[in-house]
Amino acid sequence: MNKLLVSLVLSLGMAGSVHAVQGDAEAGAGKVATCAACHGSDGNSAMPNFPKLAALGEKYLYKQLLDIKEGRRVVVEMTGILDPLNEQDLRDIAAFYDAQVPAMGVADAELAVRGEEIFRGGDLSTGLPACTGCHSPTGKGNDPAGYPRLAGQHAAYTAKQLTNFREGERTNDGEAMIMRTIAGRLSNKDIEAVSNYIQGLR
Repeated sequence: MNKLLVSLVLSLGMAGSVHAVQGDAEAGAGKVATCAACHGSDGNSAMPNFPKLAALGEKYLYKQLLDIKEGRRVVVEMTGILDPLNEQDLRDIAAFYDAQVPAMGVADAELAVRGEEIFRGGDLSTGLPACTGCHSPTGKGNDPAGYPRLAGQHAAYTAKQLTNFREGERTNDGEAMIMRTIAGRLSNKDIEAVSNYIQGLR
């Protein structure tokens, strides 16, 4: 079962690379005024509860925007914000944020030790695969496959998303339920540790 999960994660990474989403970053620059209040003008949110969007991945960003707009992912703070936007608007916004330079964070040194173990090696005792399988050893993600950049993301935001996946409060990871399955194998302490490691990953 553990080998099956790892194989599925890796094969989905390959399969997802067929269709790339394209938007116009220059056009997107004129469509993000509302977004800047929470995510920063360059996609580097100063508030840890709001994600950094800079260089997150165009395909991933577009999917999240579309999922939020169509109700597959509930983000209370974004209720109604995307309603006036069409598909091309969402593509352009995704392209704009993906083109921005991400600001790096700093990890808690003690937590990062366990966090690095999880990120790079997973946990054989629970069948937890390493994060690097989808998000790359550098944490830059795999945009053609739709896997987001993690490096530098706010620890508080990452921890909330992992918890939401684990508890079934976030379900837009597809029918394969990859993130829900993975997060289900993480304790609260491990979520805190890997989220801190990711925040400081460069």
